[in-house]
Amino acid sequence: MAAGLVAGGTLAVAGPAFADDAPTSSSGVTATLEKATVAVGDTVQIDGKDEGAGLFELQVDGGGTIKTYCIDLYHYTQPMTPYKEVTWAESSLVHNDNAGRIRWILEHSYPQVSPDALSKTFGVTLKEGQAAAATQAAIWHFSDNVDATSTNPDVQKLTDALESKAQNVGEPGASLSLGSPEVAGHPGESLGPVTVHTNASTAEVALAPGAPQGVTVVGKDGKPVTQATDGTQLFFKVPAGTQPGSAKLTVSAQTTVPIGRAFVSESKIQSQTQILAGTSTASVEAVATANWANKGPIPAVSAMKDCAKGGVDITASNKGDQPFTFELGGQKHTIEAGKSQTVTIPVAEDQAYDFTIKGPNGFEKRFQGVLDCKTAGTPAPSAAPSSQPSPASAGGSSSGSNGGDLAETGSSSSTPMIAGIAIVLVVIGGGAVFMLRRKNASGQ
Repeated sequence: MAAGLVAGGTLAVAGPAFADDAPTSSSGVTATLEKATVAVGDTVQIDGKDEGAGLFELQVDGGGTIKTYCIDLYHYTQPMTPYKEVTWAESSLVHNDNAGRIRWILEHSYPQVSPDALSKTFGVTLKEGQAAAATQAAIWHFSDNVDATSTNPDVQKLTDALESKAQNVGEPGASLSLGSPEVAGHPGESLGPVTVHTNASTAEVALAPGAPQGVTVVGKDGKPVTQATDGTQLFFKVPAGTQPGSAKLTVSAQTTVPIGRAFVSESKIQSQTQILAGTSTASVEAVATANWANKGPIPAVSAMKDCAKGGVDITASNKGDQPFTFELGGQKHTIEAGKSQTVTIPVAEDQAYDFTIKGPNGFEKRFQGVLDCKTAGTPAPSAAPSSQPSPASAGGSSSGSNGGDLAETGSSSSTPMIAGIAIVLVVIGGGAVFMLRRKNASGQ
């Protein structure tokens, strides 16, 4: 492992004869930010500069839309960026003692509360764009420790009220998640449990295409399962004599994503972290994998970002009858039969990582992502401007704008473009490559 970098390459593993592609998300909504500009908002001032402040709209994969506010002011938004629903522990909110106050603001302001209702409660007169800008300004106060102000006294009055009244409430639960994204065992057994956590009334359960003949998904009672509710335990039933291999199950639902869920960019190009403010009924899906073999080590491997530790937790368990040994970060790790171990791989902030765990008999597991655990902070005043053009403003006026188009949040027409992105290619192990990116702070 290079200093400040992550080992991105092949990890040698003694494993049974099965393989698996990169796992699909084991929890939550995935969505795409198609336009890097606010859909509804107005202009506020930060340190004397205009900033576009308001709601973004993301298209949910599989159907539906979600509305979000920015909680990472000094990162740029990037068009056509994929986003993923995550826990606060997997985002910059893990370090934020005021995360609960942000959620309170979301639940007590626009769009959860109409502009007319806000105007009546606080004695102001607001359009949609103005209400969105006032709400975003209050959120930035707690997410980025900045004071965004407005020349409109009614907008400023709502911002001040939200900041003063905000209470620290708890984190919302996931729309859909699976307690165990990967399980393992022997043929002839029911492998699991995979516990469903969801706010949907019911979720559909199915075995993914490509599973070996005879493999089924069953409940705790051993009977086939096609639907699940919150708390349902699922198992892969693998007939005795089935050749070593793997299978996946999917759990899907139509549900409303809880207000206050964090959304982080899944792109290697940095795009600011968002927080959910409004949602239609959306399609959500989660996937779990089962591995099995007759003898030897039988691993189950999963990964999760750990913002508190500043890295990625690789969890490996061994349901086999022989030790499971793999190399990670230049160190060998051995999981005894029936045991489990979690190894944290340090990753630099805003750094892409790419881990592939391979075994000689076909076992393969790949984990990719970007560690985005901190807000960018105030841009350095001495940063040299880029020769690239400034970001384009929004394509049209918002409903609350007093004239002119809105720029991206985290930038404006008067803000210089990003100086550039440093790309470092690091070859470790089997020649794997990953990207190291610096923060794209506004003003660089």
